[in-house]
Amino acid sequence: MVTRGTTGVNRLRRVDRWVIHARCSYLRTVDSPLCVDLGYGREPWTTAQWRETMRTHVREDIEVLGIEIDRDRVAAAQAQAAPGLSFAHGGFEVPTGGRPVHVLRAMNVLRQYDESAVVDAWTLMAAALAPDGVLIDGTCDEVGRLGTWLAVCRDIHGRPQPQSLTLSAQVATLEQPSRFATRLPKSLIHHHVPGTALHRLLADFDRAWASHAGLAVFSPRQRFIAAARQLRDWGWPVADNEQRWRLGEVTVDYGCLLD
Repeated sequence: MVTRGTTGVNRLRRVDRWVIHARCSYLRTVDSPLCVDLGYGREPWTTAQWRETMRTHVREDIEVLGIEIDRDRVAAAQAQAAPGLSFAHGGFEVPTGGRPVHVLRAMNVLRQYDESAVVDAWTLMAAALAPDGVLIDGTCDEVGRLGTWLAVCRDIHGRPQPQSLTLSAQVATLEQPSRFATRLPKSLIHHHVPGTALHRLLADFDRAWASHAGLAVFSPRQRFIAAARQLRDWGWPVADNEQRWRLGEVTVDYGCLLD
């Protein structure tokens, strides 16, 4: 399906920053690294930004390919093509001519599909991944201040398997962590109901956020860091450390969401 295409400049900066953190070492070891931005929207701004960011912070020879199902958008994007940045028509089959994809970003794409279509879409996209490649499936608001995404890899049988869920927000505008529920990936958004592990996670995050309200006088970041640490102390498999938490970012192992 053709997306609404309402991608704004800087909308996916949070995702880009996480990719550098989580996949930099991997991308520096592979031959001919290729990143694919699937469903980039009416304008290729975020695709072009991704190429600039990855070439600046990871390695200069990374190539970024933007793929769109709308042929008119692909034709219009050609004016932005540059060394290491190209555009092609396609969908979940990820047409790269057989070249393996090391990072595949599909943000704000699957949200318009039924949940029943997600696994099939993942399977098609994952088939294009290189060994140890990753598919990023997520959703964010129009200006990129609130978003979530799944890191999906292939298991030993070649099947797509979510590895982690990341919650990321501009903490100065975050009312409470349960707001993440409005931007969950399609495979999770309908499962934020009482009795599920996902609901317990966000409820505990709210509780931790409230218990450290006093730290807000120092900065929202300090409050977020304390809440993330509290979540981990309560037994949730929270990854990373204060360096990531201060960015308004928390990543948990996907296994904790399985009821």
